[in-house]
Amino acid sequence: MTSAPDRPSPRRPRRRLVTWLVVVAVVLVVAVVAVVVGTRAYTSNENAKASAAPSVAASRAPSTLDTQDLSGDWTVGEGSEAGYRVHEVLNGSDVTVTGRTSSVTGTATVDGSTISAATITVQVGDITTDSEQRDSYFRDSALDTQAFPTATFTLTEPVADAVPSGSDTTEVQATGTLELHGVTKAVTATLQVGLSGDGVDVSGTIPVTFSDYSVQAPNLGFVKVDDAGAVEFLVHATPAS
Repeated sequence: MTSAPDRPSPRRPRRRLVTWLVVVAVVLVVAVVAVVVGTRAYTSNENAKASAAPSVAASRAPSTLDTQDLSGDWTVGEGSEAGYRVHEVLNGSDVTVTGRTSSVTGTATVDGSTISAATITVQVGDITTDSEQRDSYFRDSALDTQAFPTATFTLTEPVADAVPSGSDTTEVQATGTLELHGVTKAVTATLQVGLSGDGVDVSGTIPVTFSDYSVQAPNLGFVKVDDAGAVEFLVHATPAS
């Protein structure tokens, strides 16, 4: 009488299934940990790279000017910088990004200690960060700098008691307009003003809402940039004559 053939144990397929499930779970955990750790490392690195807000108090040099009468026309140029500050969320982590350029020009008129007129123009296509990919999006998609190469702040109301004497630093509000991406809006800039070297340093921050200027803040799913940001500048003005 012949014996029945051995049947494979049903436990083996189950063990294999359990083994594969464990492997998949481990791989998923490792992937999640890698994303979290990688995101934290990236955000920490990017936040460390962000430039500090411009400040006259932190950058000024001893004045070499004759401060008896500062009235007259002034020229904005060498030693100036401007750019932007934005907040983005990458995989749930907060990142601060700043861009800067030294391509800044302008003029100002001083009457005693009052700034009666001022215009500051920035070549926005020259603003750079640590990422060429980000800069390319900024130039080509966000601001279309081929069509709108500059941003301009124009003072529309005199700023009284703005220019201090000696080593003092004044903090004042300046009312003006900001032309950006072909759109002009009324803005208020918070300024610090102080004598520095052969001229006057003026640092400022202008809050902006990008959609007000028909600028679309990027939203790529894993990274989203806030619609609100700030234009920042530190300009050095010297007597025109």
